[in-house]
Amino acid sequence: MRRVNLTLSYDGTAYLGFQVQPNGPTVQSVLEEALERLLQESVKMRPAGRTDAGVHAREQVVDFADSGNRPLDTILRGGNALLPPDIRILSAEEAPLSFDARRHAREKEYRYFLHLNPVASPFFSRYAWHIEKPLDLGAMKEGLAHILGEHDFSSFRGQGCTAVTTVRTIFRAELGVQLPPLHFIAIAGSGFLRHMVRNLVGTLVDVGKGKVPPGRMKELLSLRDRKQAGPTAPAHGLFLWGVTY
Repeated sequence: MRRVNLTLSYDGTAYLGFQVQPNGPTVQSVLEEALERLLQESVKMRPAGRTDAGVHAREQVVDFADSGNRPLDTILRGGNALLPPDIRILSAEEAPLSFDARRHAREKEYRYFLHLNPVASPFFSRYAWHIEKPLDLGAMKEGLAHILGEHDFSSFRGQGCTAVTTVRTIFRAELGVQLPPLHFIAIAGSGFLRHMVRNLVGTLVDVGKGKVPPGRMKELLSLRDRKQAGPTAPAHGLFLWGVTY
């Protein structure tokens, strides 16, 4: 038996998230079907993170076990030949048999993109949240600083989250510019709760609109009440940007 480590990139627009669902296509189901055709054996993926419906990945990491009958280069080239163009295998490597893409990840970075412009762009519409009116970026940066470190993120926990603990550690959090007028919020941490990044972004946008002060982010961490925080940002602006081991 061999354990294979894949790095993937995908546009999540057409999928009901990464994890297999009974009512529609997912990245996992499409990927497993393609690799089973190629390898002629059952394939079960374990992802570093389970992205939600409509969420994209610049670099997602998965692992699976196979018999080792096909070269890794065949998995890379043959897999991409069988996959739709919105899912790509970037690399295929052999990993230790004990490797687990989720449990062994030291850091995950998510980036959320904001298109700040009076007129929406047809080129950004699938990958960024369009906001017509200017935001106070300085206030958003101030609010973002409050989430650094270890906190209970109950106020930013999405409905249906089954995590045993709501305590998470954030290593980095920044507001940057990809290219004017496309901005991004980058958040890197040891792990994330369901919808946590989107709920943080929705609240930060409220800070940028002047609806709440930057210090509200700190208050929300102590309140531990999702009803007190801002809206959930749309899924299409979110990317799993990278995973570090």
